[in-house]
Amino acid sequence: MRRALLCNLVAAACVMLGAHGALAENRIALVIGQSAYRTVTPLPNPANDAKAIAQLLGDAGFEVQSVSDLTQNALRDAVGAFAATLATKGPDTVALVFYAGHGLQIDGENYLVPVDIDPKRETDIPLQAVRLNDVLNTLTAVPSKSRIILLDACRNNPFPDINKTAGRGLALVDARIGAAGTLLSFSTSPGAAAEDGNGGNSPYTTALLIAGREPGLPIEEALKRVRLSVNHATEGRQTPWESSSLVDDFSLFGAAAGAAKISVARRSVEQWRQELKGKPVEAANDLIVSDGSDEAYEAFVGLYAQPPFSQQAREWLDRHRRMVAWNNAVIANSAAGYREFLKLFPDSDLTVTARKLEDRLRNRPDPLGAASSAPAQPTNVALAAPTCPCGAPKKADLPPKKRAETDPPKRVTDRSPPRRMRAPDDEEDIVIVRRPPPPYDGPMPGLSVGGAIGGGYGGTGRGHGSPGRGRY
Repeated sequence: MRRALLCNLVAAACVMLGAHGALAENRIALVIGQSAYRTVTPLPNPANDAKAIAQLLGDAGFEVQSVSDLTQNALRDAVGAFAATLATKGPDTVALVFYAGHGLQIDGENYLVPVDIDPKRETDIPLQAVRLNDVLNTLTAVPSKSRIILLDACRNNPFPDINKTAGRGLALVDARIGAAGTLLSFSTSPGAAAEDGNGGNSPYTTALLIAGREPGLPIEEALKRVRLSVNHATEGRQTPWESSSLVDDFSLFGAAAGAAKISVARRSVEQWRQELKGKPVEAANDLIVSDGSDEAYEAFVGLYAQPPFSQQAREWLDRHRRMVAWNNAVIANSAAGYREFLKLFPDSDLTVTARKLEDRLRNRPDPLGAASSAPAQPTNVALAAPTCPCGAPKKADLPPKKRAETDPPKRVTDRSPPRRMRAPDDEEDIVIVRRPPPPYDGPMPGLSVGGAIGGGYGGTGRGHGSPGRGRY
């Protein structure tokens, strides 16, 4: 009796210490639940999911802004207001966004779907939905310690007019290429669909509610548990996926918040073979699902042939490689890039989109291709500024040409030191280096959220029909 009472007191103390640690740093969260869609069948679980996650985050010391059933304008306003709150909290703030509802990928871009959307064709989606990249750009534009985005948004495309041509699930987004301190978690792997669930919550949210309360468990370790739990609950049909550039360990409860992040070296395929060899297939499958790397899956499919695990692992690996190739093609955004994707994957759910984008870009000059064939500029040489026109020699004073007009000009590199502008005595000299402007790459998209400039974060950064690209 006394032992049980003591254990309860210790557990209560751990929770209180975890909450105290949470309050020691600024934590704010935006929780969005989209259930009451007007033109398609409503989703029963997102409202429940959002309510449960808001409770979890409140218990973890977050200042929670909860919103639900938002139209396009209301969704944009909510993100903008959240970013404004984040800006007032300071750079040591942890920002978390949870979204439950429909999500779509169109032309390699991911979109969050408002409840008032009514698309008749693919071109309506960028006009009526909210681009995920705009949400990410809005958050990363504000200094903060960490940004955690949890997306339970990979359900089946509900719009019959476009679901035969749009890609399945959501496109891959690599947080490591964006701003450091970002974690993106998806309820299933790229290119796959998530289940809404038969209970009061989705499988993803159900697992997150359990793993998230583990005291001191870093968020990335918690998401590994979520991945395995969802995989078991759906009998392998759904496996969550995440990408992280976090530089500090963070946990919802406990002492891991603010601790230095421990880097773990990624294992090679051969190392995974040695790790898995001789293990029962169920145990080996659990290991690779928890890890979530293509190296682990590749080692598994080479060692095990037992159904259904071998088939599920092979499907995951094939789909992941296809989505990585698709992400590369979308980033390059050139006709050659889409042709290469079609050569590798001639018959997939992305074939129609790849052909459409290839046709759109077929007659467009490829600046990347031209640049790649040109000699590399020396990295330690500053290019000189153009000569002032007032000092240019007259045409009559020029010497006769000794080369044919068709001969290519020689590349001239000015190796003179860079020009310096004298600063005040108490400051260092400022070096002005003039470089040629980059080739024009098309207009940037007009859609933006909360003042964020449209640009690519793990995606193209394109508005629909625009040939321009954003950069990571």
